Amino acid sequence: MRFHYVCSDCGKVFMTEELMYQCPECSKENNGSSFPKGNLIVELEDEVLEKARKKDHVTPDDFYPYPSDDKEIFPIGVTPLMRPGRIAERLSLPNLRFKLDSQLISGSFKDRASYEVALQAKALGEKKIVLASTGNAGAAMSAVGAAMGLDIILFVPASAPINKLMQSVLYGAHVVPVKGSYDDAFALSIEYTKLFGGINRNTAYNPMTIEGKKSISIELFEQMGRTVPDAVYVPVGDGCIIAGVAKGFRDLKKAGLIEKVPRLIAAQSESSDAITRAIRNEDFSPVSATTRADSISVDLPANGRMAASAVKESGGWAVTVSDERILESQLELTRESGVLAEPAAATAFAALEEDRDHIVSELGQDASIVVLLTGTGFKDMKVFDNRISLPEPIENSVEAVKKLKF
Repeated sequence: MRFHYVCSDCGKVFMTEELMYQCPECSKENNGSSFPKGNLIVELEDEVLEKARKKDHVTPDDFYPYPSDDKEIFPIGVTPLMRPGRIAERLSLPNLRFKLDSQLISGSFKDRASYEVALQAKALGEKKIVLASTGNAGAAMSAVGAAMGLDIILFVPASAPINKLMQSVLYGAHVVPVKGSYDDAFALSIEYTKLFGGINRNTAYNPMTIEGKKSISIELFEQMGRTVPDAVYVPVGDGCIIAGVAKGFRDLKKAGLIEKVPRLIAAQSESSDAITRAIRNEDFSPVSATTRADSISVDLPANGRMAASAVKESGGWAVTVSDERILESQLELTRESGVLAEPAAATAFAALEEDRDHIVSELGQDASIVVLLTGTGFKDMKVFDNRISLPEPIENSVEAVKKLKF
């Protein structure tokens, strides 16, 4: 065996590599009134970690439950690690870096999880993958499905950004808009799987989503000279990304390759702060999310309990920012670093700006800080409506050029 499962709540061990979603007992408690219980952790066997420890260079495949046998079909990473010089100087943070997962094939971090679920499907002989998404996960799974010949059934809130939905349609997925929220689409996608089979890719519900997302931590380890940053700022909605980041660092630590995991900072909108409440007050109840950062707009986080635990275990904390500040930071990123990030990704940068004095007091001005920029702004250009406009055309004459003021 390469791995087994452990319930994140009761700790029960399941010695199997077969398809599992949640702990059969803990998941019985889930009724929508509190963050779900029973999400499974994938634990690699000791011999897998020992093999990784002995290597001079590791890749995510060394830590995947289902390694790839042909990484060129749909390459995942290595995404750039950028030094944003102007921003680093303005914030007096000389060791600030941006991890540009917006440069993955579908334009978002979600390619990582989708790829590992596709490898799971291949290993188990399945051709159909079902999921719910506000856009990015659906586009990512649809892109992977197109490359690997998989049938993708995607449930989405009808209000999701059109650019993201069109991506999935263009990739050939069966897109099912739902007159409701992401949580409604999530529930319907699970019912579809029960009725018609296939593998459900839903965030955290399928533990391989977390395993795919941990690949970013393995990349960072090698990109930073086989070290890890002091702190990582992560945009948080359902809690799966930050749990995946934590899992990657934890696997590196278990393999004996690092001594401690970085501080994990959960970045949320004030209008979608369920996990922040869990971190600060042990409050696991749902919220009514209204943030414009649609990728992190979640009422009942599917992986909230695991995410909150991961942040606290790392010695990290949560930072919330207003939607107004998120949109301002989005423009600052674009104009000061050349990176056009979607609002959800910009939330991580907005949180760093808000938290700058605190992080310096905790770790020092020379701390190594990484901000995860998880999705490209080209996915949601509508967010700039009534904020940015094109200049009026000038006359086709030299006299018109002479009148220009810049």
